[in-house]
Amino acid sequence: MDKGGYAAGINKTLKRFNGSLFNDARALPLDEDDIRELWVASQRSWQDVEPAIFGTLLERALNPRERGKLGAHFTPRVYVERLVIPTIIQPLRADWDVAKQRAKELEEDDQPSEALKVIRDFHRALCSTRVLDPACGTGNFLYVSLEMMKRLEGEVLEVLFHLQQEVQGGEQEGLDLGGATVNPQQFYGIELNPRAVPIADLVLWIGYLKWQLRTSGPASIAEPILHAYGTIREGDAILDSEGTEPVLDDAGQPKRVWDRFSMKPNPVAPEQSIPDPTITIEMVRYIKPKPAPWPEVEFIVGNPPFIGGKDMRGELGDGYTEAVWKARKDVPGGADFVMHFWDAAAERLQAKGTKAKPNPLRRFGFITTNSITQTFSRRVIEHHLKAKAPLSLVYAVPDHPWMKASDKAAVRIAMTVAEPGESEGVLAEVVAEADLNTDTPKVDLRKAEGKVTAKLTLGADLSRMRPLWSQKALGHKGFMPYGKAFWVDAQRARAFGLGRTENAENYIKPYINGRDLNQHSRGKLVLDFHGLNDKEVAERFPAAYQHLAEFSRPVRATDNMEYRRKNWWLFGQPSTEMRSALQGIDRFIATTETARHRLFSFLDGAAMPDQKIRVVAVPQPEFLTILTSRVHTWFSFETGGWQGAGNDPVYQHTQTFDPFPFPALTDAAQSKLADLGERLDAFRKWRIADHDHLTMTGLYNALERLRELEAGIGDAMTDAERDVYDAAQIRILAELHDEIDRAVLDAYGWSDLAHALIGKIGGTIPSLHKTPEQEEAEEELLTRLVSLNEERAAEEARGEISWLRPDFQIPKLSKKAPQPAMDVATNAAIVIPAAEKPSWPKEPMDQIRILRTAMQGATTPMSPGDLSARFRGGRKREERIGALLRDMVELGIARADTERAGRFFLPE
Repeated sequence: MDKGGYAAGINKTLKRFNGSLFNDARALPLDEDDIRELWVASQRSWQDVEPAIFGTLLERALNPRERGKLGAHFTPRVYVERLVIPTIIQPLRADWDVAKQRAKELEEDDQPSEALKVIRDFHRALCSTRVLDPACGTGNFLYVSLEMMKRLEGEVLEVLFHLQQEVQGGEQEGLDLGGATVNPQQFYGIELNPRAVPIADLVLWIGYLKWQLRTSGPASIAEPILHAYGTIREGDAILDSEGTEPVLDDAGQPKRVWDRFSMKPNPVAPEQSIPDPTITIEMVRYIKPKPAPWPEVEFIVGNPPFIGGKDMRGELGDGYTEAVWKARKDVPGGADFVMHFWDAAAERLQAKGTKAKPNPLRRFGFITTNSITQTFSRRVIEHHLKAKAPLSLVYAVPDHPWMKASDKAAVRIAMTVAEPGESEGVLAEVVAEADLNTDTPKVDLRKAEGKVTAKLTLGADLSRMRPLWSQKALGHKGFMPYGKAFWVDAQRARAFGLGRTENAENYIKPYINGRDLNQHSRGKLVLDFHGLNDKEVAERFPAAYQHLAEFSRPVRATDNMEYRRKNWWLFGQPSTEMRSALQGIDRFIATTETARHRLFSFLDGAAMPDQKIRVVAVPQPEFLTILTSRVHTWFSFETGGWQGAGNDPVYQHTQTFDPFPFPALTDAAQSKLADLGERLDAFRKWRIADHDHLTMTGLYNALERLRELEAGIGDAMTDAERDVYDAAQIRILAELHDEIDRAVLDAYGWSDLAHALIGKIGGTIPSLHKTPEQEEAEEELLTRLVSLNEERAAEEARGEISWLRPDFQIPKLSKKAPQPAMDVATNAAIVIPAAEKPSWPKEPMDQIRILRTAMQGATTPMSPGDLSARFRGGRKREERIGALLRDMVELGIARADTERAGRFFLPE
């Protein structure tokens, strides 16, 4: 079988298999019973055997210790399909629908050759689509992916055959595919177990050959029958390093520890077992650990090892576990091992490609334990859903049964599928389960659509929120001097003219960074000569001019930006928009960009905020109250990012302040909120001024500590914590925040959420200890804010804008803002400003794709006019959309609404 040709022993000519499977022709040492079993097996028909059964055989061959180490468990076929379909097949079928629709158009336009080209192009793309399982075991996921892609290829070949006949005038010739077909070369696997690797390769080939024999016959299989593509390789998918070295004790000898498995009888109670400390293994340290490389593919799918975060040391060893944590620092130590696979796939999905070489990865999907929704594992998902280039969960099953047999994993599982960008997804929940201890379990699901959160629930779709005109021009990033020379202390400021030169305070000002705001002031000042040219600075502030000429000009001389080179005595950026917003007000609201607690404070109008501070240019205290409330702080955690060693929340004014819908205030509510804002600002500054050891961060650390103790979390306060508690009068601060939260919820008309939110932990910090009731209330809060944002956007599109600072904003923005008489195109529930609508593409294939995307995001059946209003540009767009919709219905891609004529929707 390795070489092919005549075999005298059986008097037959055999095909050449090769593919490395039969390279080793050594005979196995078989006895009489072994030979008899093989003879019996050879009498059976194996042509209909499911290749995935080899996974079960391998698992049963593993001893319990090895099975635990690898986290190996056979995944039933029905579970594999349940994940492969949304991960791989759905996006491929969406591409196929687009190709079919375009081919149909071309065929109707009497261009069968062009239609044939469209289908050939899709077939070539399908035959070059790559799939990776980074913990492939015996290849079940790869085999099922191959088989389902072959089914799709079968549909493609039928259409190709039809079009080729049309092009050739009805002549029946064989399809010329140029050797292209979906085959095992497209399927990649990484696997630690050396015995599983050749089995996975064989499973793929058996699946492929079965399909070819069933659909095209033996003639379709050329020699050699097998190929050694090398796409399934033995290796570690998570960790790479430069090797290991022993961990040495104080005497310089290798340390040894119990192997964590070997047991011996208990001498006191022989029926019990205890660890055998004489059976040890050498402790090792991994040298320069780093993430392992993965091949470039279009889809990643699989069932990584089921090893809990708390079990990693026991299952994988101290050295390996610590190396993994070091290599993948963004994954919390308490997260399950599978989350390292999830994080690795997510990083690849978010990776930026180039115009010449775009990132090929489209989706990934994993089976994990259902503990993926618990705190540490969930943090991994949250990190990627909130990233600058976010991911979305397009399919999730939060709690799915596993096998119930005694030799199977006693866990419940979850399934997650992710793709890049902001989009809604499908949440599937189990409604019935049966026959779980068989290889064909029955699990019925109920599906719902919406924004799938990191908790694998349907939540508010924050991507639908729009920036509001009411806040426009008020949120800013602080000043960027670009050079240490601009910062001076009080002594040097006096030498440069502060207190001695007329109007010097307009140019030498207090400079505030995040530490000044939340800890203690450094007393720094800044030289800000905005509005003066270099000659004016030299004339009015000669000492300051000389200082900048000596320490700023040489640094700026090599700057890549022309503005900075030429204007070396000025800040690196003029920040004219923020200067305009701050002009004429005696104070403004500020918060640090990145901090453990989300805190808002008033800063004096003369202060110069650093670039790491976010500015809200309003002086009214009622807005300080609203921003400080749980309504806004929780919203900021969900819309901002995460950064730093502590994974602290980031406040991004464009994503967090600009779309935040403020409540419509009555006079009474405005007065109450204003009073609370003044009281809060005064109280905190008073306590900090009264005690040198107090800081804003310290106040809120103590407040959160109080909330935790009241929730029954943690031990009693230490003496140091009690000192801060007493000096800061934290009980008063807590009651003040409770009053603020209650008043703001009342202002929104959402007092029904007060019981679940007020007085609870996590008022200014994303806490790990929230109750289900609190989490549910916070999710409801987000949903209401999204809805209110849509209402505000619709009002503003009609010209009804509730400016936060009308005296400043109306003169500046009224000519650009929507006017009451403007004609606004709307759909169902949301107004899309024209500037934010995507352009209607010129290419027909792109038109079909973007139309499908628009219909997927619709909540009700849409008319051609509704869909046309979602785009800008393009003549006769509505007529073209109508024609595309009719084609989609004819092809079964879309359906017409039977109750309302002229409206269409995509079936589930």
